[in-house]
Amino acid sequence: MKTTTRILGIDPGSVRTGYGVIETRGSSQLTCLAQGYIPTHGQEINQKLLQIYQSLKEIIEAFNPHEAAIEQVFVKDNPQTALKLGQARGVALMATAGLPLTEYSARKVKQSVVGYGAAAKTQVQQMIKNLLKMTEIPQADAADALAIAVCHCYHRQFSSLIARAKS
Repeated sequence: MKTTTRILGIDPGSVRTGYGVIETRGSSQLTCLAQGYIPTHGQEINQKLLQIYQSLKEIIEAFNPHEAAIEQVFVKDNPQTALKLGQARGVALMATAGLPLTEYSARKVKQSVVGYGAAAKTQVQQMIKNLLKMTEIPQADAADALAIAVCHCYHRQFSSLIARAKS
C-alpha cells in the first residue's frame, strides 16, 4: 500500500513569501495541490508579518500538510535584508508550529531539484513545472517554495532507504 504525504514548502520573504503544497504517493508520484505567494502590504513590518502568519495559517488549515520545509536565510551583503528575511522566516516558523519542520539551504534545494546548486531561478521554475507536470511555469516565489517541498520529499525518501538498509 502506498502512503500519501502532504508537504508544505515555504520560501520566506518580507515582500512576498512563496508557498507550495505537494502530495507524494509512494516514492515517485508528486502532485502540486497549491502554490502561490503571499504579498504583503503597508509600511509597518508588524503588519506585513501578521499578513504572512495569517495567510500561512489559512493554507495549513485548508490543505492539512503532514510536514513542512523552509528555506534557510542567506544574505551575504545587506544586514538589513537579512534581518527582514529572518523576521519573515520566524513568523513562518511560528505558523508551522505543530508540524515536523526541516530546513534546507538554497544550494541544497537547487542541487536536489535541478542537479546544480547554483542553478538560475528560471531553471528551478522549468524543472518544477516538469517534475510536477504543471501546465504553466509557476511564478518564481511559488516555484522556489515548491522546490523546497520537492527537495524535502526526496530527502525523506533517501533517509527512509538508508534506515531500511541499516535494519
